[in-house]
Amino acid sequence: MAQSCVKIARTNNLRNLVNRRVLILRRFTRILLSRIVPCAPGKSQSYLLLSRAATPSPSVSRSLPPPVPHVDGEVARRTSVHDHDSSNRSDSDLVSLKISLLGDPEIGKTCFLAKYVGGEKQVEMRELEKGIHCTDKTLSMGGARISYSIWELQGAEKSRDLVPTACKDSVAILFMFDLTSRCTLNNVISWYQQARKSNQTAIPVMVGTKFDEFIQLPIDLQWTIASQARTYAKALNATLFFSSASYNINVNKIFKFVTAKLFDLPWTVERNLTIGEPIIDY
Repeated sequence: MAQSCVKIARTNNLRNLVNRRVLILRRFTRILLSRIVPCAPGKSQSYLLLSRAATPSPSVSRSLPPPVPHVDGEVARRTSVHDHDSSNRSDSDLVSLKISLLGDPEIGKTCFLAKYVGGEKQVEMRELEKGIHCTDKTLSMGGARISYSIWELQGAEKSRDLVPTACKDSVAILFMFDLTSRCTLNNVISWYQQARKSNQTAIPVMVGTKFDEFIQLPIDLQWTIASQARTYAKALNATLFFSSASYNINVNKIFKFVTAKLFDLPWTVERNLTIGEPIIDY
């Protein structure tokens, strides 16, 4: 298994880094080109706003306001959740991006997603087809809005045929597992291999769920599981997070990390490799 992981990493690392940026730039280029015709005569303010703030390139960082450092270790003033005036604004500054959640059934994907999107509020999820659910969350970044369309594959064996649909055009894929179930961690490799057949450019993130239950395990078992998870994450060139939806541990940080990676924003969260604490490894 270790040799298989290393082979996967060596084959995909360089290709993923190049192809990821190409895919993102291509998607935003299409969005920009679709607005050139209506905006060309006077280069309306909305077109100028989109071209300044929505394109994920080094210029984005320069056009956005400077971050407030060390606010819970996350990007501050650059991503504020929910635009309450969005109903009165044009969609010209709205950029839609897709994120996929993969993993075995009953590992807490739905609870994790509900915590991020709705907090304590009721979350409305749409069933796109049998086995795939979707929900949205909109962030404000600079002068533009980012709408994340988050697709959750339920994870049953019969749902594996839907992996290409769930992962197509995704900018990030969260490979999730239950920290208290080693078989779900072992299956991360097969989920990754399936996902890469249809999407070779999405940012990979490994997410261990149910950290609140994990810390009840014997310390030597915690160490074994954490070591295996870190080995897999390194082989997949993925950032690793331990999380808990019940206690809202690292849930928001994971999506802020994805946003920072997509738009070349500073990432100030420090690695945490301490057994007994929610690990962050990159």
